[in-house]
Parts: sequence; structure tokens; C-alpha cells
Amino acid sequence: MALNLEPCGKNRYRLRPSGDMQAEVLVFLSPRLRQQFDETEALKQLADAATLPGVVSPLIGMPDIHTGFGLPIGGVMAIDARSGVVSAGAVGMDINCGVRLLSSHLDADALGEKELEKLLAAVNKRVPAGVGKASLFREFRESDLETVCNGGAAYFIRRGYGLPEDKMAIEAGGALPGASLSAVSHEARERSDQLATIGGGNHFIEIGKVERVFWPEGASIMGLEEGTITVLIHTGSRGFGHQICTDYSNRMARAAAKYGLRLPSKGLAAAPVDSVEGREYLAAMACAANFAFANRQLITFLVREAFEEVLKLPLEEMGLDLVYDVAHNIAKFEEHGGRKLLVHRKGATRALPAGHPEVPARYRAVGQPAIIPGSMGTASYVVVGTGRIAETFNSVNHGAGRVMSRKKARTSLSVEEFRASMQGVLVRAKKLRSLLDEAPLAYKDIDEVVGTLVDAGLTRPVVRLKPLAVMKGEGDEA
Repeated sequence: MALNLEPCGKNRYRLRPSGDMQAEVLVFLSPRLRQQFDETEALKQLADAATLPGVVSPLIGMPDIHTGFGLPIGGVMAIDARSGVVSAGAVGMDINCGVRLLSSHLDADALGEKELEKLLAAVNKRVPAGVGKASLFREFRESDLETVCNGGAAYFIRRGYGLPEDKMAIEAGGALPGASLSAVSHEARERSDQLATIGGGNHFIEIGKVERVFWPEGASIMGLEEGTITVLIHTGSRGFGHQICTDYSNRMARAAAKYGLRLPSKGLAAAPVDSVEGREYLAAMACAANFAFANRQLITFLVREAFEEVLKLPLEEMGLDLVYDVAHNIAKFEEHGGRKLLVHRKGATRALPAGHPEVPARYRAVGQPAIIPGSMGTASYVVVGTGRIAETFNSVNHGAGRVMSRKKARTSLSVEEFRASMQGVLVRAKKLRSLLDEAPLAYKDIDEVVGTLVDAGLTRPVVRLKPLAVMKGEGDEA
């Protein structure tokens, strides 16, 4: 199969259908990113996904695209909800890996290095970081899993681990419908003791500041004022979601022959949406997604507690309000062009435009905040989708995207290069060498990546965030 991208508009490149492809592929790249683009495998993964039953044109590759398991990271695949399939690999291992942003009234210039170090230590005392780490709190390790899986973030908000208004600033209200713990294996349930933990890989808790405001009206509505402290929390469903993806990828691969499916790869193992395997995967996926929403909610509670302890200020004075919480790896039933579709977003973020009925009332006039974290030494962004965002099934990139594999980064970068690339950002980790695979040099230029969709007319930047202090966990989890 020839994988020849051809330009088809501003920052747009098309791969025409060939072979068994039933849909075209559309990749968004700036001229600079196009010149650097060396992702033949990621492009092949999109072309493979275009062969699945019920796929709707186009398959989307975001500017942060890089090779993943099955569907590339930075991939969006829409499937007809009646005639198509659902693929566990096209959602990803870390189901509902996502990010939430907290705003504040705190002046960033008033916090020195000493205060930032104390804040990181206070957060780390409460929130374990690293692969395999379990919650420090027995009440979270032993929570009623079925209730958590059905209630998501809202369950813990009702119990006092959050503010009532938090629920209105979480995608899907913090709980996808249709969750059923009966669809989750014993092995996955055994890995559900990791609430209030961030794991490893690219997961983090970051204290930063609003460095630049691009759109004052939008920033004001979101509570983001230039020079104020912000907090980003990036993590997902941990081992619980990872096991669910593993279980169903294997199960779908075994069931393919029963449904007459020719799978392009094990990573794209799939089952009809309305099959037993399809329905049960979606029920299990919702469990993991809601677990992840609950995880980020509990971490938010603990971060607020840490700030109160260190700064000796009441929450009402500091703010630490939830701006929004978005999911990255998820499949959701949505309506596009009058059709009910199952939209798989893997390393991609939903960005509903202004006026969309699912946008919370607070943001209805400007659009749903889409939070795009960069690497831990570079900037992050908040953007909103424009009226043209329907071109990507209301999706934007989820981050900067890798330019080096984890293995290459570990073997080719030094600790000295890592320190230099961090540009003075405080990092809390046991060993800096363990974070080489997360060095800024291993990632694309976040300004270029975000600018690709801005220049294409799909997004509008609201603010740029600058990291000041970051807590990371060790290990390859992503």
C-alpha cells in the first residue's frame, strides 16, 4: 500500500483510499512538522484503521501523531454506531488518560523556590507517583469499586472530596453512562487500589502560571488571569484501565473469526458495536473512564489540601477552581452530520465549539476548554474549537507528541542535557536519570504543534501556561 501524503489545504495532508481502505486519512501538519514527519508506521496504522467495518471518513492524524498500539497516538477514528465496530486498542491502554486544570487567585511572583519546593513535597506526601504505586489512604484503596465505576468523580464530590461546582467542569459530568462492573475481569479488579495516584510515564502534577493571555474574554470566563498560579493534573485509570484494555484486545482478537472480521493488526482487534464483546467492552471501558475521573478528583482534593497546609490560606482566598477536565483515550457515542457515531479518540482531546449543547453553561458562549499539556519543561495551552472543528469530529491534539522513543531518549540524552532543557523548572523525582525519556528534547515543539490547528482555523488559543514546578513518577506507564 502506497502511503503518499498529498497537500489538501492549509496544514492539511491527505492519504487517499487504496487497497482495503474504506475512508481517507487526513493529517494536520505545519510546514515545519511536515518536513520533520518521519512516522511511516503511524501513518500505516491510520491506513489500517481505515479498513475496519463502518469506518467514517476521514481518519484523523493530529499534529502530535506518533506510533502507538493499533491506532497511533494522536489518532481519531469515527465508526458508524449501527454497522461498525469498537476497538479496545483504538482507545488505548490507559483508558481516560486525561488532564484537568485548576486556576487560582495566587500571584505567581509571590511564590519563591522555597514555597514551590514545599508545595511539591506536600503534594507528594499525599499523592504517590510511579508505576504500580497504590493509594496511601485505606479509604481509597478499599472504596466500593462498583459505586466508583458508576459514579465517577461525582461520587467523591458528594462525599466531600471536592466542591459542588467541580462536577460542571468535567467532561461528561465526570461519569460516562453504561458502566457495568460485571464486564470487568477479576485481574482488573485486583488492580483497582490506585485511586489518588499519578503513575509514571508522561503523567505529572505541575504547578505553573498563566504566562500569556491570547483571548482576554475567554480567559476571564475561564478564571485564568495573567501571572496567576495554575495546577495541571495528568493521569488516568492506572493499572485498572490497562488490564481492561489488555483483556478486551485479547478477547476481540479471538472473536474476530466468529464475526468474519479480517483484522489488520492485533492492536486494532475489534468487535461489532452491538455484539456481546462490543457491548461488554464499552461497559468495562466506562468503568475505567469513571475510575480515572474519580482519580483526578481525589488528587484535586489532595492538591487543594496541600496548598492550604503550606500557604496557610483558606481555599476561598486561593481559588484553586476547576477550569475543566478532559479525557484523552476514550470512545464515545456522538452525533456528527446527523449520524450517530462511536468516536474513538486516542491521544486526542474533545473540543466542543461555542453554542454546542454539551458545553457547560458557563462556557457556552466561548466553547469548551481544551487543555493541551506540553513537556514538563515547556509550555502548555488552553484552546477552544472554532466553528470549523467539526472537520476533526470536534477533536484537537492532546499534547506535544514524541520525537524520540523512550528507549532512544534514555540512551541518547544525558542528565546534563536534561537539566539544561528544564530551564529552571523545579522537578521532584527520586532520580533525574529515570526521567530522561520525558525530557523536553524527546518531544515536539508545543508551540508549533498547537499553532498547526490554530493556523488551520480549527482552534483559538486562550492562554499559554508556563511550568514552575513538576512532580513526576518513574516507569514506562503512559
